[in-house]
Amino acid sequence: MTHARCDIRARLLAALALTVTTGAATLAADESDARAAEAEGRIIGRITFDRHDVFDLSDPREDKPLYRLANRLHVVTKERVIAAQLLLEPGDAFRQRLADESERILRANNYLYDAKITPVVTADGGVDLEVTTRDVWTLLPAFHASRKGGENTLGFTLEESNLAGRGQKLALERREDVDRDENSFQFRDKQIGSSWVGIDFVIANNSDGHSHFGVIERPFYALDARWSAGVTMLDSDSERTFYALGERSARYREERRFLTLAGGWSRGLENGWVRRYRAGFTIDDRVFSAADGDLPPLVPPDRELAYPFVGIEILEDRFTTTENREQIARTEDIYMGTRLTASLGWASPGTGADRDALVYRAGVSRGFGSIEREALLLSAAAGGRIESGASRNATIGLSAKYFRQQSEKRVFFATLEASRGHALDLDNPVELGGDTGLRGYPLRYQAGDSHALVTVEQRYFWDWYPWRLFRVGGAIFADAGRTWGTHPAGGENLGWLKDVGIGLRFASPRGGVRKVVHLDLAFPLDGDASIDEVQILLESKKSF
Repeated sequence: MTHARCDIRARLLAALALTVTTGAATLAADESDARAAEAEGRIIGRITFDRHDVFDLSDPREDKPLYRLANRLHVVTKERVIAAQLLLEPGDAFRQRLADESERILRANNYLYDAKITPVVTADGGVDLEVTTRDVWTLLPAFHASRKGGENTLGFTLEESNLAGRGQKLALERREDVDRDENSFQFRDKQIGSSWVGIDFVIANNSDGHSHFGVIERPFYALDARWSAGVTMLDSDSERTFYALGERSARYREERRFLTLAGGWSRGLENGWVRRYRAGFTIDDRVFSAADGDLPPLVPPDRELAYPFVGIEILEDRFTTTENREQIARTEDIYMGTRLTASLGWASPGTGADRDALVYRAGVSRGFGSIEREALLLSAAAGGRIESGASRNATIGLSAKYFRQQSEKRVFFATLEASRGHALDLDNPVELGGDTGLRGYPLRYQAGDSHALVTVEQRYFWDWYPWRLFRVGGAIFADAGRTWGTHPAGGENLGWLKDVGIGLRFASPRGGVRKVVHLDLAFPLDGDASIDEVQILLESKKSF
């Protein structure tokens, strides 16, 4: 009996040892497959597409009549539309960098919630790719309302951002705000016929004029893209208003004609860096006149610029992914590398301009730290003209964003924006108010030629998921800002202005508009006696 028990125990131990050994071998094989998939030189065999609908009906929480109906009415993004955005094809040597970049390209589309590319090493030593995407609901007939800076905006939109699953956008909008009533039509196709050539045009007829905008472009769609070309056009006629302490003070009319033809070339990605060169020709004509109405006219001088230009962009291949920074429970692609841009143009009567002018622009950005723990994103930009040896419309600006992860659901955020201007064009004032980040004050409350704005926020990302349609977050914030220089309409400068407030954030992982709705209560701590003690803001933004 004792020998029998010993024999059984020995067999059980042997079986357990075999199980553990087999499991370890399987784990090792999986790790080996992952390492092999990341290694360059493996040839891609098949690419399969796992396209998920808006709602996951295998989840009992989403297997509801309304959600089933939504899936039936929704057209899932076509396989060829997703395939056309991949930087890898069957027969190519697999490179993990291109898989990561393809994910970023796919996630940039508003009609996709997320995208993942998984390499699987096959028995013959090749690699198959599994492309997993999830759609969002893209047909959005909606009334919308917002309030910021003490002013309301109302509108109605009928938008389809994934027309018949082809990735095209078609939109009709009626919008009424403090500046104008606008009726607009937009069509956009980022990849005509599965090419990398895109088109985008907007036609708007407004209460104060019109705006016609169009772009046809083959951009630098990837780090290793070798050339770009395109044309951008704008024809607009509108009225512009100066504000002083949140009240309208002067007005003028602007007619603008803008055209840029440009091309670019690059040797692609080399040693982790990209250098891109651009050249083109720009026409930017602006004619100003007095506007009708009861406001006094303040009319800028006409300006006609026409110039050839050359430019350069230097870009480091350094991206990372995270969530709960600027969006709620959504994959975010954050650029942490160094990027430098610069361009020079020369305008003269010989090229069609009304003056001799050197037109310049430059910018630099860089990320520091780890976005998962503590990160600082810095950027700076400068631009202007040199006319007859004097600087005109010159600006230099700085932006800093700081993120500190406190827990899985809490993030401390701070930002600094500052600019300094010199001899600014009259139609280019620096404005600060409830519509530009100083939430406790009316819109365009202060103006000048320079400004500074500091914001600190304690951000909360909650698990609350009402009806599995909305993600909810919250914020406690404080803003402080001011302008310097002469107000173009002669308004008073009140120095530093401060506010504090609280707010809710709503984002829909089901909708095709990748924006966060802000509902804030802001309490001004300074300003003149006419300001309301509480400012209520309701608006949608691209970030938290």
